[in-house]
Amino acid sequence: MPERVVGLDPAQVLWPDWPDLPANVGALATTRRGGVSAAPFDDGAGGGGLNLGLHVKDDPEAVRENRARLQALLPGRPAWIAQVHGREVVDARLVQPGAPVQTGDAGTAFEPGVVCAILTADCLPVLFADLEGKVVGAAHAGWRGLAGGVLQATVAQMRAQGAGEITAWLGPAIGPDAFEVGPDVLDAFRAALPDGAADDGFRPYPGRDGKYLADMALLARRMLAGEGITRVYGGTRCTFTEGDRFYSYRRDGAGSGRQATLIWIK
Repeated sequence: MPERVVGLDPAQVLWPDWPDLPANVGALATTRRGGVSAAPFDDGAGGGGLNLGLHVKDDPEAVRENRARLQALLPGRPAWIAQVHGREVVDARLVQPGAPVQTGDAGTAFEPGVVCAILTADCLPVLFADLEGKVVGAAHAGWRGLAGGVLQATVAQMRAQGAGEITAWLGPAIGPDAFEVGPDVLDAFRAALPDGAADDGFRPYPGRDGKYLADMALLARRMLAGEGITRVYGGTRCTFTEGDRFYSYRRDGAGSGRQATLIWIK
């Protein structure tokens, strides 16, 4: 194994362009750069990759080293949860070493130093903060979770924990020119977003009968607007097309690693 470094180079991660992010809140999204994972989990340029998923077929010691490098940028241990493409929301304080694994697809925090963390490889990561910096959250929004209400469930838990007006940032995910879906996905969003609000989130895939290209960022914005959240940023980075920057399961299959999107109160 390569010698451990103090932490990632800050230039190797994404710092959200998020004008409404409160001064006492930190947030970042990792890329595939800056780690020690070997191919196919490498950085796409022959160097070590920053795969953070222990459940893929990467060397577990490499993943632990990658997680250690990430943690050096953070105020505490990321609250890694077992994601299942649902809508359950975890109190990130409960994610502790030696404690039972918490299952869900979102986490919230209202105490300093508790780091909400989501792993993705095409699904949409969504970060939340109330404008006063009292409560934060992170959600893993694959299409099933997004249609099933994971964003609404996260907002509800944040409000129950004292959040005021909420702002959100959409992290790197498969983009609207790459996310091919079938009619089942269109039907799921039509049920979740009535009165035609989902329709412009889909366009027919040229030359492929019954297939569509879905715009996850647009659909997420519609979901958030339904909760009164209109201060929404990001949603422009595509994991599928930016192969030198991000992991993508749709592009690489079982050889895809996982990147993380994280938020915390300082």
